[in-house]
Amino acid sequence: MTGCTRRLPLIAALLGLAFAVPVQAEEAYDPWPGLVQDIFNGRPMNDGSAVIGIEMPYRAEDAAIVPVTLRSKLSPADSRRIRSITLVIDRNPAPMAAKFELGTDANVSEISTRVRINNYTDVHAVAELSDGQLYVSKVYVKASGGCSAPAGKNVEEANSRLGKMRYRQFAREEAAASRVREAQIMIGHPNNSGLQMDQVTQLYIPAFFINQLKLTQDDSPVLSMEGGISISEDPNLRFTYVSNGAKRFRAEARDTEGHVFRNEWDVEKPGT
Repeated sequence: MTGCTRRLPLIAALLGLAFAVPVQAEEAYDPWPGLVQDIFNGRPMNDGSAVIGIEMPYRAEDAAIVPVTLRSKLSPADSRRIRSITLVIDRNPAPMAAKFELGTDANVSEISTRVRINNYTDVHAVAELSDGQLYVSKVYVKASGGCSAPAGKNVEEANSRLGKMRYRQFAREEAAASRVREAQIMIGHPNNSGLQMDQVTQLYIPAFFINQLKLTQDDSPVLSMEGGISISEDPNLRFTYVSNGAKRFRAEARDTEGHVFRNEWDVEKPGT
């Protein structure tokens, strides 16, 4: 065996070590402390396990449309209420996926939507309560490539559906007695992330997404959302709220190009 041959195992081992270190360093890096500083100005975070629940699949089937459900866990005897919920996908290019403001009298207790996940990541839900404190819960999701995944619809189809809204209601056994309603708002919009490539031109498609959504029963706020590039194509919100007896449900959405979309529905006949 020559000297060069004898040294091959040693060289291979050193190369393996050189490549392993950055991977281990990447896995060990935790962006959350920096995000607390950037998004929440370093405010203290309390354990939210008894305040806010976050449900997502551990391994997503499609990284571009990962379901997420945020649920209040406050006891009915608790006099506090959730003012807002901020959804943070730690390793996404723009980590703050959405901030939901909850109407004072709407008693929203559950919100579901779909998001893009770009890398294996922790996902945090931060609830701000009426006591001014922040409470955080998290889950870990295995998914990658969601922010750069090609759009599900071509440009012509996406443009033809731009801003079109649908409102649905779902039957709940306790609704008649408690006035609790479960509803869904769907908005036609490509919600381009800015990281997707046009398959024909091979150029990146500029970011173009719904960044504001306001839902009201008559003129009383139910739920509003400040959205980002992590919300999936054709934004979809499903949520519970308590009816105040209003006859009309209204939605207003704005996107990053200044388009404003409005619609309203008869609460008893939601339809399209």
